[in-house]
Amino acid sequence: MSDLKAALGQAVSAVFVALGLDESLGKVGVSDRPDLADFQCNGALAAAKLARRNPREIATEVAAKLAGDPLLASVDVAGAGFVNLRISDQALTDRVRALALDPHLGAEAVATPRRVIVDYGGPNVAKPMHVGHLRASIIGESIKRIYRFCGDTVWGDAHFGDWGFQMGLLIVAAGDENPDWLAVAEGDGTLDPALLADLDLAALDRLYPIAAAKAKEDTEFRDRARKATALLQGGKPGYLALWRHFAEVSRAALKREFDALGIHFDLWMGESDADPLIPAMVEDLKAKGLLVEDQGAQIIRVVREGDKRELPPLLVISSEGSAMYGTTDLATIVGRRRDQDPDLVLYCVDQRQGDHFVQVFRAAVLAGYATDEGLEHIGFGTMNGTDGKPFKTRAGGVLKLHDLIQMATDKARERLREAGLGAELTPEAFEQTAHKVAIAALKFADLQNFRGTSYVFDLDRFTSFEGKTGPYLLYQAVRVKSLLRRAADEGLVAGDIVIGEPAERELALTLDAFQQAVSEAYEKKAPHFVAEHAYRLAQAYSKFYAACPVLSAKDSVLKASRLTLSQTTLKQLEQALELLGIETPERM
Repeated sequence: MSDLKAALGQAVSAVFVALGLDESLGKVGVSDRPDLADFQCNGALAAAKLARRNPREIATEVAAKLAGDPLLASVDVAGAGFVNLRISDQALTDRVRALALDPHLGAEAVATPRRVIVDYGGPNVAKPMHVGHLRASIIGESIKRIYRFCGDTVWGDAHFGDWGFQMGLLIVAAGDENPDWLAVAEGDGTLDPALLADLDLAALDRLYPIAAAKAKEDTEFRDRARKATALLQGGKPGYLALWRHFAEVSRAALKREFDALGIHFDLWMGESDADPLIPAMVEDLKAKGLLVEDQGAQIIRVVREGDKRELPPLLVISSEGSAMYGTTDLATIVGRRRDQDPDLVLYCVDQRQGDHFVQVFRAAVLAGYATDEGLEHIGFGTMNGTDGKPFKTRAGGVLKLHDLIQMATDKARERLREAGLGAELTPEAFEQTAHKVAIAALKFADLQNFRGTSYVFDLDRFTSFEGKTGPYLLYQAVRVKSLLRRAADEGLVAGDIVIGEPAERELALTLDAFQQAVSEAYEKKAPHFVAEHAYRLAQAYSKFYAACPVLSAKDSVLKASRLTLSQTTLKQLEQALELLGIETPERM
């Protein structure tokens, strides 16, 4: 189902071709003067330079040929040669009627669906999730939903950090702290749960930073951790048993945080899942002549001719014989090609990891495991405090994600009570609503920004029911739901849409713009286009609600029409919010 902008673009492009000019000159955009027109075309200005003619003359010819087009109520020439286009009420009515019946609410599926993996989340085993994981989780989940909505087959993969040097650090640190834990590590792999009862997530969270700091200062400790890493990867039974315990304890907590955020993975894979593939992959890399020895380590040189700066090689095997972070990422590509055979893998990871992914992707291309077009890093900026630096607690530490969600929920509860909302809800329903408001606040605050930018965290502003916020959008959705319930109680029935009033036109044009928002979000891997559309739709409906009575409209035809407009708005608003990972409550 083509939107009006696209349909107009085709019509205007055909006119430029008929005038002997390039069809690209017929590009149509939303008018920057909505009081004068709905859309505009500025192609006559560019055409004038190419044809060495007066731009207004060309624009006048274009307007003359467009006159009478059933899509248009009027076509005018303004200024130096701007073509202003106003959609006819009938064309707008036809479009919104079709859109109201469309399960996709006006958004088109991609012409050629693909198999796509979205790699996001990326929490480390043995560490609680913190605010640094928030953006990857929120953005990755939204991109997964948008791609799936557009018709692709999509897998979301958590890709846990559950292998490598950090595991060696923890094994050594645990053994040094507790003889029982050391006994497990040095044992035959048989687990006695009683020995590990105190080795919970809190203990791991305490041990890891101590071990990481010690490894930087104590060479002997660092060497022991490196050897432990190699022994773990070599399959030492006791180390594997201890590592499995780390993973089980961690994943239970991680699932709790993801569930609280409404984030769901299709694949709960970790770096460890790639480990069995590494030996054969290393042999393959050797056979292809890609591995180079460098100071006892094995590397792949990934520099390309024309690089403007020197890119370090990918370290595959350390001098101690252990596989590295990049090695497991490379092996993961091999595993995904075998298991899912994706056309595209999107890595939703902090943009500061950009060089790492360039190294891995280039190595994969050199080895024939992927193409340049099949791997893409979807980088994002940081969530900052008011000082412009990555967000910290008041004490200067990293804020745990569980604590952030609780902070947001507490604030949402407070905001609901301040606004007099939710008073008629049961205590359980009120708590569920407060949680939805909190998650909407966190997610929309993030997703309304282009993912590549950083933003300042401001919980007071994010949880407001006024302004460009997630809670404002939920309130607007709930208000439409309330209206529709009242209409049902009065026995009113929705009917054919009829567009006439200015506020109806603005709402209809905004509904039509959903296709463009989804398309841009898909092509640019940027959910903020959908977030912006959701906000504009809520604003347009608010104006419509104020200017165009629904339940008290002057006749049954108008009531039926405006009920359908309200229903369609609610469906599209909830669909847009669903693509952002935001759930709307029924009542407030």
